Amino acid sequence: MSNNQPISVKNIDRYGNPPLEWSTVLERLENPATEGAEQVSYLGTVSPEGAPHLTGIGSLWHDGQMYFTSGPGTAKSRYLDRNPQCSIASRLRGMDLVLEGTASIVTDPETLEAVAAHYRADGWPAQAENGALVAPYSAQSAGPPPWNLYRLDLRVAHVLTVEEPYCATLWTFGA
Repeated sequence: MSNNQPISVKNIDRYGNPPLEWSTVLERLENPATEGAEQVSYLGTVSPEGAPHLTGIGSLWHDGQMYFTSGPGTAKSRYLDRNPQCSIASRLRGMDLVLEGTASIVTDPETLEAVAAHYRADGWPAQAENGALVAPYSAQSAGPPPWNLYRLDLRVAHVLTVEEPYCATLWTFGA
């Protein structure tokens, strides 16, 4: 399990509200779904020409880390190969969360199987196979399997709550 605990916290709320506790964000990451709602996430990367690129992803928080998949031939994989710095934006229950860091491909069989099991529990029938994930289907733009599993090595997180307690908070994490 990762020890993704912030090394600093900054209150960026302009209305005098106190900063949010990181433990509240963790609880939402570990239990994202509410009745009738699904977690929506987007990955931000940069093309070799410097143009921004944003695409929807099936991300999940597992064992203290954020993971997502990508087909080797997709734009996001090509861009991450050239520049692994990226961001993930997610709408969680009552908050908008942005995570920033460096993406790295995971090939460890134990981690691949654990994350595949998490995806299966969420309804996507992923399996770990030969250092990647496979399944009968994925997003229409993902291409055929196998798909690489990426882990975001967290550097910065910021949150804006959209329900009480209202706040805006930024955390930094160690390398």
